[in-house]
Amino acid sequence: MFQNDLLKGQRILVTGGATGLGRAMTERFLSLGADAVICGRRGGLAKSVAQEMADKYHRKVDSYPLDIRQAPAVEEMVADVFAHGPLTGLVNNAAGNFISRTEDLSPRGFDAIANIVMHGTFYVTQAVGKRWVAEAKAHATADNPCGWTPGMPMRSVISIITTWVRNGGPFVVPSAMSKSAIHGMTMSLATEWGRYGIRLNAIGPGEIPTEGMSKRLNPGEAPGARSARNNPQARCGTMEELQNLAVFLMSNGCNWMSGESLMMDGGSALGMGGNFYELRQWQDAEWQQARDAIEGQNKKDRAQRTL
Repeated sequence: MFQNDLLKGQRILVTGGATGLGRAMTERFLSLGADAVICGRRGGLAKSVAQEMADKYHRKVDSYPLDIRQAPAVEEMVADVFAHGPLTGLVNNAAGNFISRTEDLSPRGFDAIANIVMHGTFYVTQAVGKRWVAEAKAHATADNPCGWTPGMPMRSVISIITTWVRNGGPFVVPSAMSKSAIHGMTMSLATEWGRYGIRLNAIGPGEIPTEGMSKRLNPGEAPGARSARNNPQARCGTMEELQNLAVFLMSNGCNWMSGESLMMDGGSALGMGGNFYELRQWQDAEWQQARDAIEGQNKKDRAQRTL
C-alpha cells in the first residue's frame, strides 16, 4: 500500500509503544523507514521490545520508562528525547480503561483513567508541541513571525481516541469523558498550532483485540466475540487496518488534513449505541465477576512495572 521508504527521515514518539496498538503502529513506522521512541510504565518491557524492533527493522529505537501522569517526568523525558535529535511525529497511544457501572466508581477509579488519558496525553502533547513551536519560531522573520511557511516539513500528532466521543460510552464513562477531551484538544490545537507547521488528528478504532483491552473491557469473553455478535461487518478490526490509517496520517501526503477525528469501526458505533450498551443486562453477580477479573489483571501489571 505504501512506498518502502515513505517515512524515511522521520523520528516518531509513541507512548505505550511496547504493547498492543502502540507496538503495531511503531513496527509499521519502522518498516517504512522511520526511527522511533517508545515509552511506558513497564520500563524493562519497553527496553526489551525496543531492542527487538531495532534488530528486526534495522532502525534506531529508543525507549524510556515513563508514567505520563507525572508532568515533571514527561518534561524530563521529552527534553532528553530532543537532546538526542528532533522528533517529527507523536502518537498519543498510552491509555487505560475498564468497565464499571458508574454508580460503583470511586474517585480513585475515575482518576486512574482521567489522569492517564486526559492529563497524560496533554502533558506529552504540550511538552513536544512547545518544542516544535520553538523550532518554527527560530526561523522567524519580520514578515513571517511564526517561522513556518507552506511547503516546509510539517510535524504530526496522532491521538488514539474512541467512537464514544460522538455517541457516549455507557459503563466506561471516565474513558468517554477523557477521550472527548482529547478530541477537543485535537481540534483546538489544530487551529492554534497550524501556523507553526503542526497538525493534529485522531483515530477512533473499534474493537481490535489486545490483551489489555480483552482483560479489562471484555472479561470472561473470547476476544472479538462481541463484535462477531453486533458489528455490521460481523468482525473485529485488524492491526493492519489501524497501521495503514496511522501511516497515512503520519505521512506527508495529507498535510491539508488537520483537526479531524477519524472513526474506523466498520459502522459499529452507528448500529450499537455505544460498545457496552448490552451490559445493561448484567446483574450484581456479573459485575462482581468482572471486578474480580479486572483487579486480578491489575495486580499482574503492577508487578511488572518499574515505576
